[in-house]
Amino acid sequence: MTAIIFGANGQDGFYLKEFLQQLNYTVIGVSRSGDFLRTDITNYDEVAKLISDSQPDYIFHLAANSTTNHSALFENHATISTGTLNILEAVKKYAAQSKVFISGSGLQFKNNDLPIKETDPFEARDAYSISRIQSVYAARYFRKFGLKVYVGYFFNHDSPQRTERHMAKKISALAKRIKEGSKEKLEIGDITVIKEWTFAGDVVKAIWTLVQQDKIFEANLGSGIGYSIEEWLLACFESIGKDWKEYIILKNDFIPEYKQLVSNPSLIFSLGWKPQISLKQLAKMMIEL
Repeated sequence: MTAIIFGANGQDGFYLKEFLQQLNYTVIGVSRSGDFLRTDITNYDEVAKLISDSQPDYIFHLAANSTTNHSALFENHATISTGTLNILEAVKKYAAQSKVFISGSGLQFKNNDLPIKETDPFEARDAYSISRIQSVYAARYFRKFGLKVYVGYFFNHDSPQRTERHMAKKISALAKRIKEGSKEKLEIGDITVIKEWTFAGDVVKAIWTLVQQDKIFEANLGSGIGYSIEEWLLACFESIGKDWKEYIILKNDFIPEYKQLVSNPSLIFSLGWKPQISLKQLAKMMIEL
């Protein structure tokens, strides 16, 4: 049994690879960084050769630069959009039995500060969303050929594998350094923003749950539980016995992208998956590991 993970060196690739290996899968990890195969997902010939040669049971497309910054417009178009087309066309031609998972994002939906459903309309609100939306339509198109193509919409999820580009890691890493004696402070924006803080190791199990059936092909992979950034600050600093207010400087003029980004996870819950790690457990994990 074989699985290909495009984007194997990212947070989700790390936990998915670990999970699949526990199930005795041979995992072919593909990434432009780390100790992985260097197949270029933007090059159709390279992708087609890999898929044709390996005849995988599963293909997981997790590759992306996880930023909404406009400067990544062409990079994410190539990796997400073109990468999706390359994988699906190669599967159609050479490995129609392969199940394909395409990662989506809660950011690609119209956000009215209510729990987001899979049936809510898309909105191209940033450069990142454009590529995500296009890849979903590609998945829907290739299902017409009989391919089993799944889309999982990710909401905020974190782990010790995160980089400090992400708010959860930025705060937990600060708390860890303060625990070790640092006196530094961190300036951040609106701490009333609400989002999910799910453990990435739980989310990859949601991916696996989704691809194990053939009735639901698009689902939110989230907890449905929202916490403010202030609650994350509290969880992190309580774990080290400190008051976060002594180390955080608030940007009063900061305007957030959204006030709330929370999923309605009823579909994935109906398949039997639910997250196991709580907010406080995640905070402790990210500080201690």
